[in-house]
Amino acid sequence: MPSVTTIEPFLDPEHLETAAAVEEFVAEKIAPLPAAADDDEGRAQAREILARLGSSGWAAFAAPDGDRPDSPPADLRAACLIRETLAHASPLADAVFALQALGSRPLIDGGSEDLRARWLPRVAAGSAMAAFAMTEPDAGSDVGGIRTEAVRSRDEWVLEGRKWLISNAGIADFYTVFAVTRPGAGTRGLSCFLVPADAEGLRFVGPQILSAPHPLGEIELAGCRLPTDHLLGIENEGFKLGMRTLDRLRATVAAAACGMAARALAEARRHATERRQFGRSLDDLQLVQASLAEMATDLESSRLLTYRAAWEVDRGGEEVSYRSAMAKLAATEAAQRVVDRAVQILGGRGVLAASPVDHLYRSVRALRIYEGASDIQRLVIARRLP
Repeated sequence: MPSVTTIEPFLDPEHLETAAAVEEFVAEKIAPLPAAADDDEGRAQAREILARLGSSGWAAFAAPDGDRPDSPPADLRAACLIRETLAHASPLADAVFALQALGSRPLIDGGSEDLRARWLPRVAAGSAMAAFAMTEPDAGSDVGGIRTEAVRSRDEWVLEGRKWLISNAGIADFYTVFAVTRPGAGTRGLSCFLVPADAEGLRFVGPQILSAPHPLGEIELAGCRLPTDHLLGIENEGFKLGMRTLDRLRATVAAAACGMAARALAEARRHATERRQFGRSLDDLQLVQASLAEMATDLESSRLLTYRAAWEVDRGGEEVSYRSAMAKLAATEAAQRVVDRAVQILGGRGVLAASPVDHLYRSVRALRIYEGASDIQRLVIARRLP
């Protein structure tokens, strides 16, 4: 892992302790896990990783609840340090932590006292897996295209629709689902609901397979009935709740990108030192040196933007959307370049399925799409330019 020295201006003293502790945890409990070979193994390993995060106390950082005395404080910089360290060792472990945060944040911000008490301690303990269900076949970046509907009927809500490309679909214990409650109003007619996995009318349709094992899939809501208190936040203001969640957590995606880039750089440097070509080691070749220099510069600048954005969130700043969008755009695009250069330096070894950089290559691409694609981040930044 790269040193915290670069980002120390944006950290408090306790963050240095967090960084050391999570690095020790990951080295002992996550790094030794073998890479999942397929979707079934990925799903099983995701639950095992969640249990380890929970028993070690790290899952609690994904769902900080100020109403619980045993909960850690809301601390996005700590979450970034955790994601960066997890992603360095295992993109799957990073995704598990990320979905705990993403799926539970609307519950923290908009759930009733009873719902929070019922679910958040289990999220923190790693015994309940969360999922965030916004995307549909015709609604990705355009959230206003959501077609899933929720109709109130006496003392319950009835949901109808489909969600796809949903991380943790099929293994989650609950989903935060976005649905239309005021037809024709676009994003001003969306609401958010907590849907337990065993809710009547919820069905796991099946997995959607990624090139790097990651539990992804499609769910169907057919006459799915929920008590009225399973509405999260205010009716018809689900878009605001969802965007607030994404804005807050977007910097952690950038942190994950930094973790993957740091691992790729480490693998490339190790190979360049050990590999001999043309009578000398690769790292004696100027073109390889230039690639390593560009990779290191991409990584350092990405980390600075990432922790600057997380610091902005933690201090309650007014430029959260702008800073978070810039961090995610820069870090995920840079991570793609860094990983690609690592593959190039490793040559044939870099495209073998068993190679860590090949796994990174298959994992890093999704970061430029989920939680707001790079093109959307460019629009957010352009519209908020000082």
